[in-house]
Amino acid sequence: MHTPLDLKNAAKRTDAVTSISRAGQGRLFPTCIIALKKTMGSVAIAGMLAAMVVFLSSGCQSPAGGKIPEQAAVSQAVYLGVGDVVKLSFPGSPEFTQSQRIRSDGKLNLALVGEVTAAGKKLRDFQSELSRLYKPQLLNTEVIVTLESSATPVVISGAVTRPGKIMIERPVTVLEAIMEAGGISPAGDAKRVHLIRVVNGEHHTQVFDLSPLLSGKTSRAFYVKGGDVIYVPQSIF
Repeated sequence: MHTPLDLKNAAKRTDAVTSISRAGQGRLFPTCIIALKKTMGSVAIAGMLAAMVVFLSSGCQSPAGGKIPEQAAVSQAVYLGVGDVVKLSFPGSPEFTQSQRIRSDGKLNLALVGEVTAAGKKLRDFQSELSRLYKPQLLNTEVIVTLESSATPVVISGAVTRPGKIMIERPVTVLEAIMEAGGISPAGDAKRVHLIRVVNGEHHTQVFDLSPLLSGKTSRAFYVKGGDVIYVPQSIF
């Protein structure tokens, strides 16, 4: 038989669980923990508590949009281009080890073999080619080619401070490339920035609205590629 004091305490515990249930219906909890320190004296109340625990447990999920997952790195072949700085290492003949920048004609001038075209070739293929070229010249024809820095040509035109071609040696976004050209001029329209890219022999244009980003709002970064053209039109107002 339950005393009035037991019933009063059980009622308080029931009210507390009810409050937790109402709070749980309004939002998702990252961690839901209910600690039951005392055994309830009523089978009916214990059954109700068990039902409440099941209900709350079904809502124990992490809020969506918490930590942004990192993008997986994309493995791709490295192509050499004009302006790239490559290091040629000769383990068997260290006196030939050197670093050179690929000239505007896409070539390097190397000892013993002369002019060699490097631009447009995969780094691994170029390394194999050099080993073949040096085979008649050296006993140890091992050549190791590493890319020290890469220059990417991007053309920026229209309403920018310094229109023209820029060479970038690291991945940059559309906004960063425009800033390399001095930024958008007062007459430029940041809401209609055009990025023109050649894909499978065809020109494709994508229009970006950079005004939210320039006003401090979050925006997805879009990276330029070699050969891209960025055009900033003049504002119609």
